[in-house]
Amino acid sequence: MNRSGKVELLSVFFPMWNEEDYVERAVRAAEEECRRLVDIGEITAYELVIIDDCSTDRTAQIADALAAADLRIRVVHHAVNRGLGGSIKTGFDTVRGDVVLYTDADLPFEMLELGRALRVLRHYEADMVSAYRLDRTGEGPRRAVYSFVYNNLVKAAFGTRVRDINFAFKLVRRHVLEAARPVSEGSFIDAELVIRAQKLGFHIVQIGVDYFPRSRGVSTLSSGSVIRRMLAEMRQLRTELAGITPVSRPAPPVLVSLPVPRSEPSEPASIAR
Repeated sequence: MNRSGKVELLSVFFPMWNEEDYVERAVRAAEEECRRLVDIGEITAYELVIIDDCSTDRTAQIADALAAADLRIRVVHHAVNRGLGGSIKTGFDTVRGDVVLYTDADLPFEMLELGRALRVLRHYEADMVSAYRLDRTGEGPRRAVYSFVYNNLVKAAFGTRVRDINFAFKLVRRHVLEAARPVSEGSFIDAELVIRAQKLGFHIVQIGVDYFPRSRGVSTLSSGSVIRRMLAEMRQLRTELAGITPVSRPAPPVLVSLPVPRSEPSEPASIAR
């Protein structure tokens, strides 16, 4: 990002495992929004990266065809399945942008929210924008309960006030990724990135977005094995954080929750220090 606040290179990447129903739709939606952002001068250039986590369906072939047709689209193939955490870490290692967004292939939010998040990142001079779902009823009662318990467990264990810590909408400046690089190989990686960033004193802004639940395919995030792994990685991180000290910052870190830009009344903004 240059002195004017304009993003020189925006990277958007998608971890994917058996997402043949979603891969082209996700890339086309990101491509359309990135082109719009270039046209209005919000960003100079963009890249779209697909992390194929050793898919067994047609995800890899579709992704390769998209990349062959556009140099701004790249694909990284895992030789073995590494799970969500491993795919996100590969994405962090692969992208070249000064600002990075990662999200799920099933596009759980409208891609136009990316432009809004970039404006928030610039206006608040934030290090990270973390979105939360305004209405989660569409994901079903079981996952809603799991998410409620998990979010409150993370808050109690790590003192974070991020409302929807595992939601796959994190817009992050490169210097955060370099300082707060997560190590999780599982689904705890979303929370780990936020927790490390907060512990290091980075400025996190939250925005609410409309949520679009998965309509095809199966999510594995509420399976027993995934939950057990997340709990184990939480215990490991609690031990490690004792030796982490904040990075040097010109102002004390804050976590801001922005009001939702709707015509009807919304909740007031709140700042936690």
